[in-house]
Amino acid sequence: MASTSEPVTFREFCPLYYLLNAIPTKIQKGFRSIVVYLTALDTNGDYIAVGSSIGMLYLYCRHFNQMKKYNFEGKTESITVVKLLSCFDDLVAAGTASGRVAVFQLVSSLPGRNKQLRRFDVSGIHKNSITALAWSPNGMKLFSGDDKGKIVYSSLDLDQGVCNSHLVLEEPSSIVQLDYSQKVLLVSTLQRSLLFYTEEKSVKQIGTQPRKRAHPGSMWRLNWRRAGGGHCGGDCRSARSGHGGWPL
Repeated sequence: MASTSEPVTFREFCPLYYLLNAIPTKIQKGFRSIVVYLTALDTNGDYIAVGSSIGMLYLYCRHFNQMKKYNFEGKTESITVVKLLSCFDDLVAAGTASGRVAVFQLVSSLPGRNKQLRRFDVSGIHKNSITALAWSPNGMKLFSGDDKGKIVYSSLDLDQGVCNSHLVLEEPSSIVQLDYSQKVLLVSTLQRSLLFYTEEKSVKQIGTQPRKRAHPGSMWRLNWRRAGGGHCGGDCRSARSGHGGWPL
């Protein structure tokens, strides 16, 4: 007799008041009172990163229950996307509405880890709002996309404190998602999804037809697996109804 599967229970959790209470709802700038909006969010096992409309990045440490904040110097502008990465060092990247991208290398109390906050800037290429960010697993590569279709590759040397950036791809519509793995960058725009092979600098479109109308489209994820003989294969999968996977 076939066993029946257990029913799935959806549970609503309470708001994170300890996190929200550490972020001001308003700030005073001269004689003006400015409302603070939360505009971007990313999480991992160590941190919760929250971007705001005043250009302040709030970083909550889940282990020590501490909130720290980092800001963009100069003009106050909205943070549009944040992306965390935990590798040998803890990193967080943030993009703004004017096209600025900053990477913060966080301080760690663990032996052999980074002991001083460092910042890297990606500047001079993006001129429009940053809409997507993607890290390589080792933190040496960062890809950023904007709402005009530009994708920038930034190479980070954390030991030397150097960040070099250049334009690698330009699409005719806004970038809505990036994902990177095994030298392949998955790109989703308002019009299509594609794979960009970073070493060959070649493009492979996912599917055969462009989208009939501009919309955020599917949410994608690259999946890799180790096959026999040491070969590596994979596919990309869509979260949109009626779509499955495409082999790479």
